[in-house]
Amino acid sequence: MENEDKLSQWNRYVEQRGVYIAKELHGIMFKNTPLVSKDVNLLLCLRGSARAKYDMQEINVARHTLCIFMPGHVLESIDFTDDYTFAYLTISDELFKDLKMNLFSHDYDKFNYEPACRLTDIQAKRLLAMMELLDAIASHDMTDLQLRRQMLLSQLALGYEFVNYYRREQDKDWSGNRYKHLYSQFCDLVVEHYKENRNVNYYAQLMGYEPRYFAKIFRQSNRQGLTPLEWIQQYVVTQAKLLMDTRPDLTIKETAFELGFPTTANFCRYFKRSAGIYPQAYKEKGTPPA
Repeated sequence: MENEDKLSQWNRYVEQRGVYIAKELHGIMFKNTPLVSKDVNLLLCLRGSARAKYDMQEINVARHTLCIFMPGHVLESIDFTDDYTFAYLTISDELFKDLKMNLFSHDYDKFNYEPACRLTDIQAKRLLAMMELLDAIASHDMTDLQLRRQMLLSQLALGYEFVNYYRREQDKDWSGNRYKHLYSQFCDLVVEHYKENRNVNYYAQLMGYEPRYFAKIFRQSNRQGLTPLEWIQQYVVTQAKLLMDTRPDLTIKETAFELGFPTTANFCRYFKRSAGIYPQAYKEKGTPPA
């Protein structure tokens, strides 16, 4: 219940302010626990280095690496140096929906494939200055809340366009690379529909591909060589573990219902096949045996 209360408090805080800014955090705040946020999260490394997995693909973070993590996607830490320090920005899901209407550049799904980019010293300094201004706007006690929201949106839109400019070399082949698009679009679709459908054929049809051909080219689209089914299974199991970790009061039957499984037995078989341990054993032990 304590984890659930903290998560609820955090979500309410972000929604009330629209953004959350931390100018200097140390270590990994999601150590030993996968992070699946309903909001947009930006991390700018200030010192040290870290390794993590985002949607099952490894990313390496060093000084002045900017990472952008989109809502619903999975972030897991691997390791980090003792001096790892970063600035952190959260943009609420509701504010991000409005932000999309204020942007010239789009292609948000590119962050699913390549969430990290290296900034120069000057670029990092400018981004930190923008975060300072966002913090000042969000914490201002102005009575006109709509004005504050518009000011946040204007500053965020400007920051997003700068980030797109900073990434221009990294993203120059994005529009012409069908494999990157396929991977990113598939990830977004699973995030949106995993509770209602976990069948590869369903996603292949949504994307306009013959299922067997889709499975073949998907394996070429991700650096881990995962099949679409393996990706779906890992994502669903991660969501299940997070739900059991943050809502220990839920029964296995209630957990299965929350995740969209038709029966408890169906959920238990799915979890065991993917995680190597039954849900009840995971709840009791926390992690599967080595």
